[in-house]
Amino acid sequence: MIPSRTARILLVTVAVAASLAACQRAEKKEAEAPKAAAAATADGPLKYDSATPYAKTSLTLPEAIKTQPELYAALYRQEVADLAKYAEGAQADRTEAGGESAMGPYEKTIVYGDAVQTGRLFSAMRTDFDYSGGAHPNTVATALLWDKTEKRRITPADLFAKGAELSSLERALCDAVNTAKKARPGATPVSTKADTWSCPKLKDVAIVLAPGDAAGKAGGLTFLLDAYAVGPYVEGAYYLTLPASAFQSLLAPAYASEFGGKPLKTGDVTNDLRPK
Repeated sequence: MIPSRTARILLVTVAVAASLAACQRAEKKEAEAPKAAAAATADGPLKYDSATPYAKTSLTLPEAIKTQPELYAALYRQEVADLAKYAEGAQADRTEAGGESAMGPYEKTIVYGDAVQTGRLFSAMRTDFDYSGGAHPNTVATALLWDKTEKRRITPADLFAKGAELSSLERALCDAVNTAKKARPGATPVSTKADTWSCPKLKDVAIVLAPGDAAGKAGGLTFLLDAYAVGPYVEGAYYLTLPASAFQSLLAPAYASEFGGKPLKTGDVTNDLRPK
């Protein structure tokens, strides 16, 4: 049976209305997408400071960490709690010492450097400056590595395949250390057989991603060697970047595709990464 002209017009009108409704729903979803993204962004301070007669403490986080709300919330809460404990300990130390001390307040400054991100990984160097008396302050650099897909912290060892033979990478790192030492007058070379200062072992080294020239990829890895790690305190720290080509075949399958291109800078990047 052929629909009447009126029926055909009615059908066309219903179809057009349905189409318009579908378009409006799509437009609404597109408009709501930025709002959803904004809702997933952490909303909180990136800086914390506290000062008492016994201790001065501070924390600085990178702006990019707000894109990882789960990481931000846990990290900020833990760091502030640890700084509060440090201040309490400083008060106990100074009180036990008896009366006023000629030395000023203890100091602890924690700074997370600029983040380096790939599609799956978020990385930043954590620098902990601590002066609690003694001949000199101490600075310790550690790594923040976050798997954005699994929403969990990982260790440097997780970047590499299980059972991977890392001796070639350790040799490359040892060579990088000695190359950097040549630019520091009086620096003592390291070797695998040295009694005092020997080549570093990867299990003892903090590692962060190095920025590269390929969008969404890390160009390499930066190895964080504190003072005393490969030389006396006077030599200072060594932060050394190796290109992805030095370890690409050793990476865990889950993270192999997160690296590509070349690092923006290789070798000694210590001055580039020191907190400003």
